[in-house]
Amino acid sequence: MESVIGHDRVAVLDKLSKSYGSRRALDSVTFDVRNGEVFGLLGPNGAGKTTLLECLTGLRRPTAGSVEVLGHAPSAPELRRVMAVQPQEAALFPQLTVRETVTLWASFYGEHDDIDDVLERVGLLSEAYQRVKALSGGQARRLLLAVTVIGRPRFLVLDEPAAGLDPQAKEHLWDVIRKQREAGGTVLLTTHDMNEATELCDRVAVLVGGRIAACDTPARLVSALASSSTVTFTTPAQTDLGALRSLPGVTAVDVGAVAAGHRTVQLQTSDPDVTLRRVAADEQLAAVGLDISRGGLEAVFRSLASENSRPEEAAGTGKEGNG
Repeated sequence: MESVIGHDRVAVLDKLSKSYGSRRALDSVTFDVRNGEVFGLLGPNGAGKTTLLECLTGLRRPTAGSVEVLGHAPSAPELRRVMAVQPQEAALFPQLTVRETVTLWASFYGEHDDIDDVLERVGLLSEAYQRVKALSGGQARRLLLAVTVIGRPRFLVLDEPAAGLDPQAKEHLWDVIRKQREAGGTVLLTTHDMNEATELCDRVAVLVGGRIAACDTPARLVSALASSSTVTFTTPAQTDLGALRSLPGVTAVDVGAVAAGHRTVQLQTSDPDVTLRRVAADEQLAAVGLDISRGGLEAVFRSLASENSRPEEAAGTGKEGNG
């Protein structure tokens, strides 16, 4: 049997397509997930994320193209001991306690992490003897994460793991993901949280309308695609703002309502540093509270989603669901 450890590329998708009748949910999707990285899969609802994960984990067969995980077909039994998946929803035994649930999952593996250590990492140690049926929605999602990581998986697939989590629970999740990477593991996660993607992911792929619209590090995507930033300032209500549209790089001017004799102005600009200097130097503007908000991953995501959406996506056809 070929070793499932030591591959430079943990997952390889090559021209992967999946159709439901006349609708193509995935269209020639190609990317790889590299060993030891956190890889983010971003996309609006209906983009094909859920179908992609189902093909990646062996739950669906692609219509065309191929998927390999650690050199194997996704359904290969060899992957069961090294790959773990946390879906958006899963059923647990309601009468078991939290600790009994994790102990049960640990029994499925020859080697596993310490149960109390895992419960502490996901923030459920104080709920160890609470029954599953009494958990809140956020606690139940953390329990799903605990049973997913208990077997020390080499490849961890998380489908929107932070959905419904409060800020503290989200920090626990992020810590688990970082420790997975530090231990040499690989993580693929889907998320709608651009801050989460920026903080955690080494690379991200943006899936729109069943196609990969972009794939790179968050920093490179922002540098290449977030062409607009926002310069914000406050100026007296009577100030003439007519010359702002002619400033270098300015593409849009948004003027707020008058409050306490002042107005807040936002300038969309492709050259925020020059725009800021020109505004600050203009004595007639009497600008105060100057601030630059540079385009981030969320701006890139919105731009790609708008540019690459397909007509049938807006119609909501097909069987794709929310992913």
